[in-house]
Amino acid sequence: MNLAATATNESLAQTSNVLIYSAMAVYLLAFFAHIAEWLFGSRSKVARTAAALTGDGKSAAVPVQVRSAREGGSTAVLERPEVITRSASGSRDLPDGPGAAGGDAQGDLYGRIAISLTVLAWGIEAVGVVTRALSVQRAPWGNMYEFNITITTVVVGVYLAFLAAKKNVRWIGLPLLITVLLDLGLAITVLYTDSDQLVPALHSYWLWIHVSTAIFCGAVFYVGGLSTVLYLFRERYESKLAAGLKPGSFATSVLERLPAAATLDKFAYRVNAAVFPLWTFTIVAGAIWAGDAWGRYWGWDPKEVWSFITWVAYAAYLHARATAGWKGRKAAYLALIALGCWLFNYYGVNIFVTGKHSYAGV
Repeated sequence: MNLAATATNESLAQTSNVLIYSAMAVYLLAFFAHIAEWLFGSRSKVARTAAALTGDGKSAAVPVQVRSAREGGSTAVLERPEVITRSASGSRDLPDGPGAAGGDAQGDLYGRIAISLTVLAWGIEAVGVVTRALSVQRAPWGNMYEFNITITTVVVGVYLAFLAAKKNVRWIGLPLLITVLLDLGLAITVLYTDSDQLVPALHSYWLWIHVSTAIFCGAVFYVGGLSTVLYLFRERYESKLAAGLKPGSFATSVLERLPAAATLDKFAYRVNAAVFPLWTFTIVAGAIWAGDAWGRYWGWDPKEVWSFITWVAYAAYLHARATAGWKGRKAAYLALIALGCWLFNYYGVNIFVTGKHSYAGV
C-alpha cells in the first residue's frame, strides 16, 4: 500500500472517530430531551382518565348539559365511554400508559425533539461506521470497538424502525439511549482499537453474512431484553396496586407512563420469537464459514459453544412461553437468562476467553 493510500485511510479513521464522538454528543442531547419529556409531561393522563371513567369498574351514567344553536339547552344523560384495556398476566385489567409521551402538548413537544435528535445522532453514527469500513476497506467488524459502534447503530435503527412503523415504543427511548451512551463510552475508552486488517482466513463473503446477522440478532435480542426488564418493574408495580399498597411517587410517575405489564410481556415475546429463526441461521452460517476457513464445521470453540448455549436458552424461553404455567415473571426471568448468555457470548468470550474468534484482541 502506497503512502498516499495509507494517509487517506488514516484520515478516514480519524473522521470516523470524530463522527462517533459527535453522535454521542447528539445522543446526549436526545437523552436530556427525553428527561424533559418525562419531567414536564403530565403524569399518566391515560391511567388517571381510565380510573376516573371506570370508578369501581362499572360504567355509570352522568348528566351533562347539551346546548345547540336552535335550542335553549336541555339536559341529557350520556353513558360513560367504555375503557378498552388489555388483560395482564393473571386477573388484572389495566390500561396502557401514555407510552412516555407527555400526555400534553409540552411533553409531546419534548418527545418529538428527542426523537428528532435520536434520528440525527443515528445518521451521524451510521456514517461513522461506514467511514470506519472505508478506512480499513472491509466490513467494520474486525474488533470489539467496531462491533460496539455497529451494534449500537443497529439497536437504535431497530428502535427507529418500530417508530416508523407507527408502533408505540417511545417508552423505550430513554432507557435505550442510556445504555447506548454507556456502550459507546465503553467502546471509545476501553475497547478502542486502531484500524487493521483481518487474518487471511477471515477474508470471505461469509463475514458479511454471518457477522451482520449476528449483530442484527443481538440488537433485536437487546430490545426484547430491555422490554423484559421494564415488564418486571411494571408488573411489580401493578402487583402492589392490586394488593392495596401505595408505591412511591417516583415509581408512580415513571411506571405509570409505561404500557401495561401484559403489553410489555407480549412485545418482548414477539420480538424474541421473530428474530430467533435468524439466530438459528446465524449459527448455521457460522458453521459453514468455519468449514471454509478452518476445515471443520464445529470445533467446540468458546464462541461456538456459547452461541449454541444462547440458542438453547432462547429456545427454552420460547417453549416455556407456549407452555401453560410459564408466563409472566417466570418466563421473563428465563428471557433475561437467555439475554445474559448472549451478552457473555458478546463481551465475555471475546474479551476474556481465548479461542479462534479472538483473532483481533478486543
